[in-house]
Amino acid sequence: MPFSPNKRQGTLMGIGFVALIAMLSTLISQFDAVQKLGISPLVVGIVIGIVFANTLYSKMPTSWETGITFSAKKILRFAIVFYGFRITFQQIGEVGLEGFLVSLIMLSTTFVLGTWLGVKVFKMDEDTSMLTASGASVCGAAAVLATEPVLKAEEHKTAIAVSMVVLFGTISMFLYPVLYTGIIENATGFLHMTGREFGIYVGGTIHEVAQVVAVPASIPNASAEMANSAVIVKMTRVIMIAPMLIVLGIYLSYKSKKSGAESSAVKLVIPWFAVYFIMVAGFNSLSFMQTDTIKEMVTYINEIDTFLLTMAMTALGIGTRFAKFKGLGLAPVYTALGMFVWLVIGGFVITKIICSIF
Repeated sequence: MPFSPNKRQGTLMGIGFVALIAMLSTLISQFDAVQKLGISPLVVGIVIGIVFANTLYSKMPTSWETGITFSAKKILRFAIVFYGFRITFQQIGEVGLEGFLVSLIMLSTTFVLGTWLGVKVFKMDEDTSMLTASGASVCGAAAVLATEPVLKAEEHKTAIAVSMVVLFGTISMFLYPVLYTGIIENATGFLHMTGREFGIYVGGTIHEVAQVVAVPASIPNASAEMANSAVIVKMTRVIMIAPMLIVLGIYLSYKSKKSGAESSAVKLVIPWFAVYFIMVAGFNSLSFMQTDTIKEMVTYINEIDTFLLTMAMTALGIGTRFAKFKGLGLAPVYTALGMFVWLVIGGFVITKIICSIF
């Protein structure tokens, strides 16, 4: 137990160390250059954690490891639950059926495609493939973090998935405005979409929430409808992480039973933190939560939650050693690239079809 009398001090020191790096990550993420790239403190935290893991890790007292693990597991789940305060069911309703359908189709197809490419085509292990697929299909680093406890994956696999999110999410931030406006100012662009359609397209296909916000902001004279549609569709994808994880838990349970591995001991894997996440989002949707005073309180909760997620990412980074990457080669890049192509091209087609119907 991490807080047993003989481990308590080491655990607290480990948590404090992670919190210190998370504070540094938060400060770095506020630099203008970092904000323009849409890089969240979560990503900064895991990068610093990885650098530490592969340089100074041996200098850290071994007694701190229980605190690092506690941050990567327990604090992570707590933070995912309170991520629900960022969403209301009313927001999802505002974007309409077309936004919901685009989110659902892109999430499910991207996750299946990414898992298939990783396992069958590029011969990666299933955990890394699913983690990478969850990051691309749902909401970037936060989705990878939420999927990791269900799969019980190793830290370095989570780090690989997050790095793919950062790489292709960053490419998206520069590519999408060009596709919409053209390379030169006042050009028509290649997509020929309305502001609302483009907003749905952005929200339904780009990895991170921060990246979704950044794309309309970088387009000259972008309409408020474009920006609002993009964010709301993105948050629709975010809330879908809960049912996705429940389905994934059912799949893992079925797979274990089918393989015959200790069938009598196999239990249904239900990610309860995902269920609590939906409950928090539902609570956040109640009418009394929309008052100015409560909204201000929720803003503070979200800031604390972002810090806790940054702690979790930092801890995962500290658990990542480059030596564990041996044998993977470029398979994660190829898998993430395949999903990226589907998100850009397939997402455009799906968005146009759905919007033309509704």
